[in-house]
Amino acid sequence: MKTIITSIAFFICTILSAQSQYEQGMGKAMQLWGEGKNTEAVATFERIASVEKNNWLPNYYISFINTLEAFGTKDKEKASALISKAQDALDNATAISPNNTEIMVAQALLYTAILMQDPMTNGQKYSALAMEQYNKALVIDPKNPRVLFSKAEFEIGGAKYWGTDTKPMCEAIAKSIELFANFKPETPFHPNWGADRAKEALESCKK
Repeated sequence: MKTIITSIAFFICTILSAQSQYEQGMGKAMQLWGEGKNTEAVATFERIASVEKNNWLPNYYISFINTLEAFGTKDKEKASALISKAQDALDNATAISPNNTEIMVAQALLYTAILMQDPMTNGQKYSALAMEQYNKALVIDPKNPRVLFSKAEFEIGGAKYWGTDTKPMCEAIAKSIELFANFKPETPFHPNWGADRAKEALESCKK
């Protein structure tokens, strides 16, 4: 997950040159996140979200940061709190921007984080929920590289568990890298992560 943060870092110089209060706030939040100051970054995104009530991006990042933290902790109580906070923010983002494929990918990742807390108990339910989000997003925007890559990466995890062929997923990852090469985010603040992870995943496919 560290590569996600790294992939965002190169935007910071552009973001910090922004002039509006919103842009300055988002730039500061992204900078804090890039520095590993997650608590401060989330607090900044929360302040922005309280003002920018029609903008889904602050809530997206609140959810995304908390989801990544949930993946990284073995403390079940802490993970539960992070997941709850992530879901609340994602619900807010979805209410603002329904049928948003970036939010769907974030929701699928959150379901995966829940699954990982207790795979035996949560596996069947949350695996199905994650795939539902990926499949829906793929129909809406098949050219979104994060949709194609994240779906394939999730499916590889299941394929390895069951001992099935990962070749179709690896081909999807290769296709996502082509999409990443041509993807241009709407603004410097829109999601643009995943290319580095996709390349790493493709290398793993070759081993």
